[in-house]
Amino acid sequence: MTFTAIDFETATGYCESACAVGIVTVNDGVIVDEFHTLIQTPDNEYWYRNIMVHGIKPIQIVNAKTFDAVFPEIGKRLFGRTIVVHNESFDRNVLLKTMRYYGLYYDELEISDRWECTAKIYRAKGYKPANLKACSDRHGIELNHHEALSDARACAKLYLLR
Repeated sequence: MTFTAIDFETATGYCESACAVGIVTVNDGVIVDEFHTLIQTPDNEYWYRNIMVHGIKPIQIVNAKTFDAVFPEIGKRLFGRTIVVHNESFDRNVLLKTMRYYGLYYDELEISDRWECTAKIYRAKGYKPANLKACSDRHGIELNHHEALSDARACAKLYLLR
């Protein structure tokens, strides 16, 4: 069980507006690394609706690095790994479109276009609902929902339990 779980939060409804990322690295079934950072979004634009979900406000990221500046830390944690998320289409699109926005090349990560998705896994097991909070609650996994590192950690633990 060697993989990397990732979770993004976005500032707007646009995928290239990543404002936080959490990454959890698992080797042989053990969490060996955790990474979290806030990200300066293009034009520091935020939608109220997104702030209400994750609580990250523009003032908090005013001095944060842009995605391309933090990408070396992200890339080294993802390179060649099996990627696990709880919402495959959302998180994959955020990574792909944010990389494209900054002129970075997704193919250089050498990761599959298909990621492992714990929402799909638990939905197939009959969980209703199969959202991250419900699955985490059901398994006693601590979760500060919509905090990127907490979401990535919960996702990693759910994948380990599958």
